[in-house]
Amino acid sequence: MSSQFVTWNAIEDDHPGRALAKKSYGLVATGNKEEWLKLFTDDAVVMDPVGPSFFDPEGKGHHGKEGIANFWDTAIAMVKKFHFTVNDSFANGNNCANVATFTTTLEDGTTIDTELVAVYEITDDGTQIKSMKAYWEPDRAMATARKGD
Repeated sequence: MSSQFVTWNAIEDDHPGRALAKKSYGLVATGNKEEWLKLFTDDAVVMDPVGPSFFDPEGKGHHGKEGIANFWDTAIAMVKKFHFTVNDSFANGNNCANVATFTTTLEDGTTIDTELVAVYEITDDGTQIKSMKAYWEPDRAMATARKGD
C-alpha cells in the first residue's frame, strides 16, 4: 500500500491493529485532530516517545482524551507535512508493532526522519486504540534534521 502520506512495505492483512495504525497515520497527515482523537478510548495513553522528552519531560505519557489532545497540540500541530514509511509490522492478539520511519517537515522547512517502533494495543472488539507507545530516540531523530527537502 502506498499513498500520499503512507508507504506500507510491511505485510498486508486485515488485522485490526494494523488497520487502526494506518487510519491514525492518515488522520495525522491530513490534520484531522477530532477524527484522530476518536480512535482512542477515553482512558487511552500515548507515549511518543516512551520516556522523558521535550513532549513529555517526566516521561509518564499523555493520558485520556484531554492529554492526547494536548499531545496533538504540542507535537503534531507544529508539523507542516508528514510521511509514514512502515517497513515491517508484527500483529498478534490485541497488539501491533510497526517498524517505521516517520518523516516530518516543519513550518520552517526543516525535515526530520524519526526511526521507531510504534506499538499499538487495541480494544477486544478491534475498534479503538487503548495505548500507543513509540520507541525512538530524540537525539537520533534530531541528528537527521536538514533544510529544504
